[in-house]
Amino acid sequence: MAQSVYHPSIEGAQHGAKSLAQFLDYAKASGATGAQPSNYMLQGGKLFMSAEEIKETFESRGMTLDGISCHCPLWVHTTAWTGSPSIRPFIPEDVAKKSPQEIEEWAENYLLKLMDLAAELEVKILPTFWGVAFGWEVASGYPWGFWAGPGYDLIKEGQERFVKKTAKIRKHANELGIYLCHEIHPGTAAMCADDFNMLVQICDGDKCLAVNADPSHCWEGESWETRFLKVGPRVYAAHIKNFVIRPGLPLRMMNGNWPCRAMQFVDLPSGDINMQRYAELLIHIGYPSRYCKVMNRPTAPLVVEAESAHKDLDYTSANGIAYVRDHLCWPAAAGSFEDGMGA
Repeated sequence: MAQSVYHPSIEGAQHGAKSLAQFLDYAKASGATGAQPSNYMLQGGKLFMSAEEIKETFESRGMTLDGISCHCPLWVHTTAWTGSPSIRPFIPEDVAKKSPQEIEEWAENYLLKLMDLAAELEVKILPTFWGVAFGWEVASGYPWGFWAGPGYDLIKEGQERFVKKTAKIRKHANELGIYLCHEIHPGTAAMCADDFNMLVQICDGDKCLAVNADPSHCWEGESWETRFLKVGPRVYAAHIKNFVIRPGLPLRMMNGNWPCRAMQFVDLPSGDINMQRYAELLIHIGYPSRYCKVMNRPTAPLVVEAESAHKDLDYTSANGIAYVRDHLCWPAAAGSFEDGMGA
């Protein structure tokens, strides 16, 4: 019988209260065979734990290291220039007191060292997202002044800013064979597939600019199928997450209390997205084969990032891991179902 192209994995960013060892013990007990720790889980010593210590922690539990989630520091790096206080939760207190330029330089150095660690660990996949390189006016999604006016062009300025600010990080990633997998997401440098393809274009097709597929951020008109078909050849990582839209409520409101919001992240089985079709689409666009080739692995991870405003996080994540293991790790088709028909 054909084998599955997937294995159950889990994202570590939401489980930051756990140490790396605690996170892996939880993941394994929940049925995962791999994990994607956050950069914070790897911190230790002067900056990071040694590659040997990290490898031993995974190997002692029979778990695969599927990638390193570094969403927060890369978002800080391309957002610091705005002076926004929203970066403070993701950086040390002493760094938060520095100027925007100093914070940006700190984040750049942090990311360069994180990529060096990833290379030691033979990890080529870094799921992340680029920050507000185009400014908050553009990130709002509403065309104030249609983005250009007397003496300014916010889109052109943002393009130049993105290319310049990310140049050193992209260069180092390419030197190490690392893929920076942007999670197309509201309020980042690429909020839809066309935005992401624009980033690739202005960076002259830079190979390291990749995508971390996450269907739960497709809730403002662009379906997950439309989005990932458009960027398919650049998908090197994949989260699996679900959501619901509560009818009659505005998708954008000034209320940070999740239970009150229209878009709700939920457990995998009960959301609006058909998880079976999503897993099939990832095969269609070549994600599993692309990941396995780059990482030299027999299977690709479906990285659970299930969240809920009403259910306990550990319960929700464990439920998601079990769902992936029991319902999405099916034998993949080796050819057309019509191949055996006829004489």
